[in-house]
Amino acid sequence: MPQKNDEPSTFKIFDRDIDNETEISLRSSLALAVDTEAMGLIHGRDRLCLIQICDELDNVICIRVEKNQSSAPNLKSILERQTIEKVFHFARFDVAALASNLNIEVNPIFCTKIASKIGRTYSPRHGLKEVIMETVGVELDKQAQSSDWGKVGDLTQKQLIYAANDVRYLLRAKQKLEEMLKREDRWKLARQCFQCIPVISELDRRRFTNIFDH
Repeated sequence: MPQKNDEPSTFKIFDRDIDNETEISLRSSLALAVDTEAMGLIHGRDRLCLIQICDELDNVICIRVEKNQSSAPNLKSILERQTIEKVFHFARFDVAALASNLNIEVNPIFCTKIASKIGRTYSPRHGLKEVIMETVGVELDKQAQSSDWGKVGDLTQKQLIYAANDVRYLLRAKQKLEEMLKREDRWKLARQCFQCIPVISELDRRRFTNIFDH
């Protein structure tokens, strides 16, 4: 039977940026799970609205991004820190959104969707819900996925719970997928793919498509 979603250790909400105390506390992290919510999927048209972060101790942070906001210095310091691995599901989108909206160049990166596609070749299903269900045994509620994230000052409890759960299980999923990739001798290939994500995200931002086609 799948596990039910429990409560995070702590849950904090910030406007525009994390504070200095939180930035200092996150510096010692080896890995952080990260996700974003936006008004849509087109960079440059659909603005970034929310950023979620979860550390190894299940402490969750949500940063509400204001319309026309162009920077978040403390967050940038953490997401660009080379000693912290940032774990996403479909990092290609989130990395582009963070660069487009807040001028953050995320690195290093682990993408659980890429890891799933390279490691879980027995399955055609690589969405977050399916990956978390198999690797962690938790069933995510995705009902709030398509909703208005632009009302940052008035997000519903359902939206905030959804946002938190999208990052809370990524680090455990990452561990399981990494073990699988190493077991199947695909770890090197996966790491090479992760290193390509910033370039692919930049191509997306500039609206280049199918450049590797004949």
